Amino acid sequence: MKNTDTPTMPARGPADHDVRDQIVVAATEHFSRYGYAKTTVSDLAKAIGFSKAYIYKFFESKQAIGEMICTNCLREIEAEVSAAVASADTPPEKLRRMLKAATEASLRLFFQDRKLYEIAASAATERWQAVLVYEERIQTLLKDVLLEGRQTGDFERKTPLDETTMSIYLVMRPYLNPLLLQYSFDYIEDAPMHLSSLVLRSLSP
Repeated sequence: MKNTDTPTMPARGPADHDVRDQIVVAATEHFSRYGYAKTTVSDLAKAIGFSKAYIYKFFESKQAIGEMICTNCLREIEAEVSAAVASADTPPEKLRRMLKAATEASLRLFFQDRKLYEIAASAATERWQAVLVYEERIQTLLKDVLLEGRQTGDFERKTPLDETTMSIYLVMRPYLNPLLLQYSFDYIEDAPMHLSSLVLRSLSP
């Protein structure tokens, strides 16, 4: 997987300043308690003990703070998915574990806290940069698995790689997107197994 990080937002203030992290931590707790939609930057400023103007030195808007929180959550999911893929020996098993890990991590992080779910829902609805970067990185990881499977002879080679990658990603997407995942609870335990089996049959050489 590529190691190049795409910035999700322009950083204000000193990028390595502890204050940025302090604001994000406090905002995460505040959003969790009161909800993202109902919280204003003024509310955050009062909760943290900073002035509203001081917060704007580090973040240009409430959404910018939400993006940072969203980015942290999505990186957790990505790390779990990458670790699951790396723990498998063969491309087919990597694909199975990728779908399973993505579903489980998304379910836990998006829905363990219904207040923070509002941030994930806003990010998905408004297509925040953090979401676009995350989707691109998951697709890159998927493409790497498919390419390895073609090289080992486990997967067919006739279909263009980009087309195959996008098709499988679209199968995975309902279990990565919080807006779609909430409608899949009835199938959440069995879906990864059934879908990965279906995908692997389609990839047979």
